[in-house]
Amino acid sequence: MSNLAPHLSFSPSPTALQSKVILVTGAGDGIGKTAALTYASLGATVILLGRTVEKLEGVYDQIVAAGHPQPSIVPMDLAGATAQHYQGLADTINGEYGKLDGVLLNAGILGALCPFAEIKSKEYDNVMQVNVNSQFYLLQALLPLLKHNKTASVIFTSSGVGRVGRAFWGTYSISKFATEGMMQVLADEFKNSGLRFNCINPGATRTDMRAKAYPAEDALLLKTPEDIMATYTYLMADDSMGITGQSLDCQPK
Repeated sequence: MSNLAPHLSFSPSPTALQSKVILVTGAGDGIGKTAALTYASLGATVILLGRTVEKLEGVYDQIVAAGHPQPSIVPMDLAGATAQHYQGLADTINGEYGKLDGVLLNAGILGALCPFAEIKSKEYDNVMQVNVNSQFYLLQALLPLLKHNKTASVIFTSSGVGRVGRAFWGTYSISKFATEGMMQVLADEFKNSGLRFNCINPGATRTDMRAKAYPAEDALLLKTPEDIMATYTYLMADDSMGITGQSLDCQPK
C-alpha cells in the first residue's frame, strides 16, 4: 500500500479517460503537450489549443501515429483572443462533439522577473490577459457545456508563487494568486453539482518557462513533464470525483 497522496501514486487504467473529450490549452509543448499525449493514450479525444500551428500539428501527428482517438487542433493566441473567440470555440466543440468532459488550463506566460516598481504596464496587462482574463472568458463560454456533464473536471495551473508572494516575481505571482482565487470561486459555486475545479502546482519541471526563470539551473536535475503526470491524470479521471477546490502539488516538499 502506497503512503503517497492519491494524486501522486495514481496509476490509471488503460481506459481511464475512454470516450472523454478534453480541451488542453498550451498543448504545443512542455506540460501541455505531455498531458495531451497522456490523455489521448488513456482513450480521450483531445482538443489541442495553442498559439503555434506547427507545434500543434506535431502533437496531433504523434497521437494519430500511436493509434489513439483523432484529436482536433485549435490555433489561438490567448493574448489577442476575445470573448467572442471563446464563444465561437464553445459553439464549435458543441457542434463537433456535443459535450466537454474536461479542461486543462495549462497555457501561461512568465513575464519579466524584476522589482515591483519596474514592472511595465504593457507587460503586466499582457500577462494578465494570457494567465487570467483568457481563462475567465474561456470558462464563461464553456460552462454551459461543462454543466451538462456531472463528472466534468477543470484543472487550473498554479505555482508556489501563487500562494506565497515572492520578490521580483510580481506579475506572474499576482496572476497565479488570481488563478487560485478563480478556481476557489468556481469550486464553491458548483460544490453541489459534481462539476469540479482544482489547481495543480507542477513545481520545478524541465520546461522552457522554467529555463527562462532560472537560466543557470541544471535542467537535467529537474523532473520532466512525464514524471509529474500522475496528478494530471488523477484529477481528469473519474477516480477523483468529489475532489474540488483543492490546490495539489506534483512535487511536495
